[in-house]
Amino acid sequence: MTFSCKKCQVTFENEIKFCPNCGVEIKKSIIENRAGTLNLIIVFYVVFLVFIALSYYVNSEIEQSLSSELTTEGIFALLVLGFAVFDFKVILKLYKLPVINWRIIIFTIIFPIFSAFSVYYTFEFLNTYFFEAIDENYYETYVYLNYPLFWSIIFIAILPPIFEELAFRGFLFNQLQKIVSERITIIATAFIFALVHFSFISLLWIFPFGLVLGYLRSKYNTLWYGIVIHFIHNLIVLLLDYYMYTTLTL
Repeated sequence: MTFSCKKCQVTFENEIKFCPNCGVEIKKSIIENRAGTLNLIIVFYVVFLVFIALSYYVNSEIEQSLSSELTTEGIFALLVLGFAVFDFKVILKLYKLPVINWRIIIFTIIFPIFSAFSVYYTFEFLNTYFFEAIDENYYETYVYLNYPLFWSIIFIAILPPIFEELAFRGFLFNQLQKIVSERITIIATAFIFALVHFSFISLLWIFPFGLVLGYLRSKYNTLWYGIVIHFIHNLIVLLLDYYMYTTLTL
């Protein structure tokens, strides 16, 4: 963890009372910065919890439509972008294309394939066995629309990886880095990422999934690997749902 002097911008590793370069007192500003960062993290978490809870309530009370879907996704995107503004310069660096490393490229392709099939079949069984509940078919929720496969890909496979990675491995990760260690940052972002999905069974796989994405974000300082993994995972789960739905309805 690094700190910097507001006056001369010199950085240093440990908390100290006076800047070694210009001599200005800085200990108070560090404490204030930490408190401000913690408050911002709390606001972030509360805002998204409230948004997700309201989204579930509204979706259960009103008739589904393309306009309601677009409105919900649009509000989520604006909230994420709104928080990202607080850390715009640092977040922008996370979108630089990383140096090509074939080992991580192969992992980025293989891992989500493994995770998607494992989650789809393993956790569907657990959900049915322990809770006697059938998992929601993501494709089926969009069959009321024209071109349901197109819209389900947009709402399930494309938008969540873009904006959830920006929110959790971008903004939240950067903020937590300022007040805790890198290891705790990875764990905390993964845990919060899992909590906002409001499912105990999902928590069992979303948490380790988030740990992998957080580790890649930390190690390679980019969001691209997480976005691609998230996209492939969601796309495969969606296509499995599409296959199951079309097979059962024929």
